[in-house]
Amino acid sequence: MQVEEARRLLVEGLGAGPEPPSPESARQVTAELAHPGTLGPLVRRLSVGDLELAECVRLSYRHVLGFDKLLLLPGAPRFMLRIHFWHGAVGAVSEDIHNHRCAIASAVVRGRVRMECYEPAADGVPAVAYRETIDGPGGAWRLRRVGEARLRLLHTEQYGAGRSYGLAARTLHRVVSEEPTVTLFLETAPQRSVTDVYVRSRSRARDCGSDRGDGGSVRDSGGDAGPTGGNGRSGGTGRTDEARYAGEARSADEVRSGGAERADPPPKTPLPPAVYLAELGALAASLGY
Repeated sequence: MQVEEARRLLVEGLGAGPEPPSPESARQVTAELAHPGTLGPLVRRLSVGDLELAECVRLSYRHVLGFDKLLLLPGAPRFMLRIHFWHGAVGAVSEDIHNHRCAIASAVVRGRVRMECYEPAADGVPAVAYRETIDGPGGAWRLRRVGEARLRLLHTEQYGAGRSYGLAARTLHRVVSEEPTVTLFLETAPQRSVTDVYVRSRSRARDCGSDRGDGGSVRDSGGDAGPTGGNGRSGGTGRTDEARYAGEARSADEVRSGGAERADPPPKTPLPPAVYLAELGALAASLGY
């Protein structure tokens, strides 16, 4: 697939009207683009590095939670299409319960993720609520504490390779990846300027494990987990620049050591172009291209 064809699919699938796209329309177009026969040629074409490389690298970085966010197709404000490389449980930082500024969709290309959805409830797990803003595209995150809250787990779903989901902007959730995983992630047009982040009490979270005992149900959406690269980068590029990113993970761990209190996350550091291209090249090779 050529880059312009992928853009056309995104524009047609998400619509050009003033109304935000539905989570289902975002899911459908993401699932189509994530098919190996579609994603493989697209990623191989991008891995050559002659298409908007500077812009893609500027907005690609190692997330504070430990996974790599690689921008494939910039299309702000209508969409941003990314690849997420999850490296597995080693060194990972647990994701807080949160929502988004926009409807989002994700399709698992390799590996497996678990998604937990939540809602406010008087008898739920205690947490501290924060309001998160961002200083423009590629900018720093800012957190503002807004008070106490309680959240109840609605359900947990497992997504293996070939499965996809869409979420409305305000849906509270968190995603857990315990093995090397690759997902295609779509951000649609922003519907608001902030997101909500909920930090659970450490003692309560430890007692509840995965929170499956808090009144939620467990559903498995099926799908084969599929093969994964041994080092979590879909085929073996090696974990380069690890020392440079280790400080971010340590900072996140230190912030979390205080229980439910949070400071602003560390600044985003763009991935080196060589790492960006190597990860895309390895993914393309693992898909047969």
